[in-house]
Amino acid sequence: MKNIIGLCFLLMMLTLTSCELIGDIFSAGFYAGIFVVVLVIVVIIWLLRKMGGRG
Repeated sequence: MKNIIGLCFLLMMLTLTSCELIGDIFSAGFYAGIFVVVLVIVVIIWLLRKMGGRG
């Protein structure tokens, strides 16, 4: 397993420039953050509807 991770890391280092790699990491984090915020809002709305008796 460590060999596979090392190989993937080496491949990324050879094919991506450092700025592009950092940009991709932050982009993935940004979209994951948006997904989590939307998920939390949906759960809060669902809980409020359950507590209100209209669900």
